[in-house]
Amino acid sequence: MNISSAIFYRSAPDLASCPDESMPEFAFIGRSNVGKSSLLNMLAGKRDLARVSATPGYTKLINFFTMSRTWRLVDLPGYGFAAVARKDQAKFNHAVGEYLEKRPNLRGVFVLIDSSLPPQKMDLEFLQWLARISSPIVLVFTKTDKATAAKVQANIEAFKGHLTGWCDQLPEIFTSSSVNRQGRAELLAVIDRALAAIPRDPTITPAEVIKRAEPPAMEQRRAPWNR
Repeated sequence: MNISSAIFYRSAPDLASCPDESMPEFAFIGRSNVGKSSLLNMLAGKRDLARVSATPGYTKLINFFTMSRTWRLVDLPGYGFAAVARKDQAKFNHAVGEYLEKRPNLRGVFVLIDSSLPPQKMDLEFLQWLARISSPIVLVFTKTDKATAAKVQANIEAFKGHLTGWCDQLPEIFTSSSVNRQGRAELLAVIDRALAAIPRDPTITPAEVIKRAEPPAMEQRRAPWNR
């Protein structure tokens, strides 16, 4: 897959504020500090598409990016951060939960796991919840440059061991590193296959696709962290 353009479209605090459902969406989520922003920038081929912060849990809104004017990459807030008040964290959980359960144009959820760590309870619990709502899942083990190949593989195998206890079929599993761009082609290929499987709507013209890809207003072209 070739990414011809990647632009920030909109931030949404809840499901009701999300963009229209005209484009397929692929969401990325993981624990705080899992390297999500770096991975998204690597996939898009733009170093500053998603904000990379040293503060865990910086992403607090659902952020939408239009890719190649045909699909959206969705940056979901990380779970498990402690940088916000409990009442705000409850709102975040509700917003993300509603998006993952009820968004009809969501075509895949990429769950990011830190490959340098053994299986974490929070990751496993989140995946169990995703399995219950029958969400299409892809596992991405990040930061492979932070540990030896043997340790990464051992952590992945341990994680798979937990999944087999309550998962009928293991999701697709990939490894990645934003440092050496490992996994970029493979993850984009997953998205490409999913897009190819979507039936085409002959009533939508190329001009309409381009119109829908444009940000709704000039003042919304900049992500909130750049304001």
